[in-house]
Amino acid sequence: MSFNPYAPYGPVAESSMRIVTWNVWGAYGTWEQRQRGIEDALVASSPDIVCLVESWRRGGDTQAARVASRLGFAHHDFVGDWEQEDWISGIGVTSRWPFTIQAERKLKGPEGEGFGTAVFVSVDGERGPIQLFVVMLDFPLGASALRQAQVRELADFVTETTSHHHPVVICGDFNASPESDEIRMLTGLSPTANPGLVFYDAWEIAGDGTAGYTWSNDNPLAAVGLYPNRRFDYVLSAWPRLGGVGHPVDCQRLGVLPANVPQLSDHYGVMTSLRY
Repeated sequence: MSFNPYAPYGPVAESSMRIVTWNVWGAYGTWEQRQRGIEDALVASSPDIVCLVESWRRGGDTQAARVASRLGFAHHDFVGDWEQEDWISGIGVTSRWPFTIQAERKLKGPEGEGFGTAVFVSVDGERGPIQLFVVMLDFPLGASALRQAQVRELADFVTETTSHHHPVVICGDFNASPESDEIRMLTGLSPTANPGLVFYDAWEIAGDGTAGYTWSNDNPLAAVGLYPNRRFDYVLSAWPRLGGVGHPVDCQRLGVLPANVPQLSDHYGVMTSLRY
């Protein structure tokens, strides 16, 4: 892309797509009640793509399929193999547009340790392909070094499988705050994991100016973990792109409820509109 200081991206795209990422806490607790509430929140948000981390599959039924049905979408899929009591935990995706799951990569530490994962999804969007990665990194509070190794593997995965001509979006539960080294290497605040690979943090650019905690002690399902308040869940989009495609124009949390009512998940969701 040639550089023009007066129009560095060329004509800027005025249209947008809306992506939701949400760690939905599997089928724990009163999951059927939570499922109805999650669906209601998603219907109200009118997304184009929904990424469900810690999603569930029970036999031939999946959470992604139920969400797709409520949204009126024909396209959904599930990837996962983490066995729970009577269900499988993994990543669910549903979309307004056709998509294919292209690849899954386990994200490990230098000694092969850890349980991170990334799923690469190619979405046939109405204004061109969307290269989407749905991510889950390891959770322990003291596992920053492991998550940094996982981010380096994620960066290799992105570099190997994507084109600079189309938007690249990474979303999911990183279990890391914006100030952490693992997030800083993705957002250009520290040396990047791969040369030239850097992302917008949608909340930083288009959030409401608050800390945007998605793991919050205001949520009783999270408070039992005795963690500090943190923003763990992100929509990240690659920079730069012609037309400013991928630039965040709005970012909100989903599922934020008063503490005295039943919660939808131990995480709040993130809904982002990106130029597209």
